[in-house]
Amino acid sequence: MSRRNNQTLVPEARGALDKFKMEAAKEVGVNLKQGYNGDLTSRENGSVGGQMVKRMIQEYESSLK
Repeated sequence: MSRRNNQTLVPEARGALDKFKMEAAKEVGVNLKQGYNGDLTSRENGSVGGQMVKRMIQEYESSLK
């Protein structure tokens, strides 16, 4: 049986990650709240995660220049 581990590797980064997630949600038009967001669809949640990954890749690529 597999277990998911979504603990933050660097606990001090939790606040910055939450802020990043809220910014990404705003960019894609998802009304993300602090705390419970179980009323969101998989598509909405996926779009937030996808936007976060897209921005992280853009930042990494720009750092390579």
